[in-house]
Amino acid sequence: MHNDFQSPGGPVMVDFDGLVASYHEALYRFALSLTHSEADASDLTQHTYYIWATKGSQLKDSAKVKSWLFTTLHRTFLEMRRRQTSFPHVELSAVEAELPQLSPASVNELDSNQLLHALKQLDDGYQAAVSLFYLEDYPYKEIARILDVPLGTVKSRIARGLTQLYQLLETNRLKEPAPCR
Repeated sequence: MHNDFQSPGGPVMVDFDGLVASYHEALYRFALSLTHSEADASDLTQHTYYIWATKGSQLKDSAKVKSWLFTTLHRTFLEMRRRQTSFPHVELSAVEAELPQLSPASVNELDSNQLLHALKQLDDGYQAAVSLFYLEDYPYKEIARILDVPLGTVKSRIARGLTQLYQLLETNRLKEPAPCR
């Protein structure tokens, strides 16, 4: 690249526009070969440039800029795949049928200790989202930021968590002896 120079003992200084002009097409093609989606390839390429803007100054050898970009893009792709596998994105409309149908009478019968006990029994994937929403009053967007997952994933975790919570409460209610009246 024409605007690279090595600072004496310091980081590589690179003209960002020159960097994009030199490597964008090749990075995008590589991202497209990994994702098989134009939108995802664009996002991945853009995210790679974002990482360069925040961490690229740590690179000490200007000859390694290209390999740094491609390595960063590949690592970012792998991390995105791991996250998608661990925390699949599900639209709320797809799990709407799984939402629990609670009657006002069943809610009034709950005691907070029963609820907290059942909450502790939820699957780990649902427990955090349900707790943050109902116990800490965080909005969906804030929960997504805290858990580092998409907004739709938060909504589906809460919906599925509520279904599981309702089932746990029903199971526990059936195990308890009926109160004497």
